[in-house]
Amino acid sequence: MEKKYRYLGYVLLLLFPLIFAGFYQTYFKNFPVADKITYFEHLHALIAIMWVLLLVVQPILIRHKNYSLHRKLGRFSYFVFSLLILSFVPQVVKVVKTEPLENLFFPLADSCLLLAFYLLAIYYKRNIAKHMRYMIAGALVLLGPTVGRIGPILFGWSGLLTQNIQYGIIYSILVGLLIYDEKKLRNNRPYIFAAVLFMLHQLVFYFMFL
Repeated sequence: MEKKYRYLGYVLLLLFPLIFAGFYQTYFKNFPVADKITYFEHLHALIAIMWVLLLVVQPILIRHKNYSLHRKLGRFSYFVFSLLILSFVPQVVKVVKTEPLENLFFPLADSCLLLAFYLLAIYYKRNIAKHMRYMIAGALVLLGPTVGRIGPILFGWSGLLTQNIQYGIIYSILVGLLIYDEKKLRNNRPYIFAAVLFMLHQLVFYFMFL
């Protein structure tokens, strides 16, 4: 693993407090009351936590040169990721039945980003540098549903302000990574591609909600 990325797994641990803060009011506060939380929501939460655990553990295994377990968990991730994408289906059905159809943007657009980055990471699994960068981009997708809830619930931000701050955070991280890779003469094209996809995500959001 590249020297400056050796603490990546520990940095990704920050996802857990963010997820807890973002989903406290809508999920953790009511856990495990069945009449407030559906079984599909429990299932989605369990699969999502498994996915985040994989994101954290995998770079830590690489740092400690445990390549055998890393490969085994990588193959296991095919199963977990498939379940993660499928677990969005009940949310999509719920939106279709009870909410404005514009709200389909969030589960569908985020699923498309996750699919794109994960499939690219798998395609480049033998190119460690590219593989790692596409997995980092995939991790950034998780900031959408977390910041998207933290803003309105904890700070009272409007939906538009929350989305703008969310995009700002993601772009700031990508720009920082791009600058670092440029200085170190690393291949930063995965981050450029990720930035383009997030921009498309943002443009579609503005088109639908403004």
